[in-house]
Amino acid sequence: MDCPRPGDDIVPVPPVTTGAARRSRSECAAYHRFVPVPSRWWSTLPSPPVRALRLLAIVNVVAQCGITVTGSIVRVSESGLGCPTWPDCSGGSLVPVADPALGQLHQWIEFSNRLLGGVVGVVSVLVFLAALLARPHRRRPVLLALTMPLGVVLQAVIGGITVLTKLSWWTVCLHFLPSPGLVWLAVLLLKAIDEGDEPARPLIPRPLRALQLVMALDVAAVLVAGTLVTAAGPHAGDIHTPRLDFPVANLAQGHADIVFILVGMMTALGFALRITGGTAAIWRRYWIFVAVVLAQGALGLVQYFLGVPDLLVILHVLGATLVVAAMAALWCASRDRGPRPTETPVTTTAPEPAATA
Repeated sequence: MDCPRPGDDIVPVPPVTTGAARRSRSECAAYHRFVPVPSRWWSTLPSPPVRALRLLAIVNVVAQCGITVTGSIVRVSESGLGCPTWPDCSGGSLVPVADPALGQLHQWIEFSNRLLGGVVGVVSVLVFLAALLARPHRRRPVLLALTMPLGVVLQAVIGGITVLTKLSWWTVCLHFLPSPGLVWLAVLLLKAIDEGDEPARPLIPRPLRALQLVMALDVAAVLVAGTLVTAAGPHAGDIHTPRLDFPVANLAQGHADIVFILVGMMTALGFALRITGGTAAIWRRYWIFVAVVLAQGALGLVQYFLGVPDLLVILHVLGATLVVAAMAALWCASRDRGPRPTETPVTTTAPEPAATA
């Protein structure tokens, strides 16, 4: 069997059934490290520079964080039903219309949030196209970038269900929870642009990786508990929306207890890194994570004792997304995938594959 050359229409994959086939397939793989096989149709399109892809990924992280903040503004301003239908805003119109019952201010606050959702969708599509067109073609960044537009579509659907159910508390919780997941994936995408495609090589011992995993799960539990506290609290998004019938004090205490567990594990991780050693990048991400978690915890206590003022609620939502982003950055810094592959091929004499009968 001969290896395919550039320009071949079909790239056969030899079945791995015999020793000779295995050797032939290995020789072909070595050969195509130097002589690439034609890629998909989009490989003929212009490739964006790495700097542009990186910039788009940064804008994507900011956009994914920002949409959670504007959502909190809709909630504390009681504008969740400013546009009482979906995808229209009101009265069969996509944009706000004069309505004395709805009020122009509430309509425009909700409509602005929807517009920003559209901007986030555009950014997510751009970052996906940039990852798809980037040279060399890399599977992991493309898959991570693909989750961005898919996540925006999912959020739009859940948002529509939330409006159509008149802001039922459980739909509002479901509407928020995908956003931190998209923030996490957006940070992973930003990291993937500047790293290689090798299998992840851990930079910390296995027990500390397990501790990081438990910390990430704890962060997710904190977010879920926080949505329940909000569901029972005063900020429903609309004054007529029924609330979660459970004592807010009990939910807030449970939320705080999960945060205390996170702080304990965070402290333990710091001492363990001190003993086992960590790279400068790991320590930078760790101290950023510590600062964000402590600031978020202090903000949560202050807003609780002050009666949950609107501004502190918005800042607390922003803090939640920053905690997720900081945890994702710490996660990425604890693993290494080698250097980013370059577009210029290595100029080395390619081994000639042996022909088989």
